[in-house]
Amino acid sequence: MNSEVGKHTITALVEDRPGVLNRITSMFRRRGYNISSLAVGKSESIGMSRMTFVVDGDISTVEMVVKNLQKLVEVIKVVNVGGFNDVSRELALVRVKADVSSRNEIMQIVGIFRAKIVDIAQSSLIVEVTGDEDKVDSLVELLGSFGVQEVMRTGTISMSRGSMVEVIQKN
Repeated sequence: MNSEVGKHTITALVEDRPGVLNRITSMFRRRGYNISSLAVGKSESIGMSRMTFVVDGDISTVEMVVKNLQKLVEVIKVVNVGGFNDVSRELALVRVKADVSSRNEIMQIVGIFRAKIVDIAQSSLIVEVTGDEDKVDSLVELLGSFGVQEVMRTGTISMSRGSMVEVIQKN
């Protein structure tokens, strides 16, 4: 397990009902934990959602986050994917200024990142990029010289490869 101070990823399977997100984020706030990324969506189970948290801190902070999540009634299962062989991705949409003279150069940069252009307007393009946080950051930085007008990011989602996962279930 990764004991360094840094970013750690935790997923939680939770009941999909009103107020659950507020209850969980309130627990983070009360305990003083910092969430650097939060993604929520429906899961494979009817009536359940999956939350992915990227938490700043050391391993003891992550252990306390996991223990506090387990205490919440609406939380069914908690998985600490930090330190395992995992797949992590983030989706971002980036609106960048683009005139006729800059479009080709932007398209080349987008191609290098295996991103795609999903909208073309008179004076801008919207680029869709999927990858780890560093890839998204790098593309946004490179596009910055053209004039990034807007960035929308999903937050990190993560899943352990194969069966190498520390699953912590409530009794």
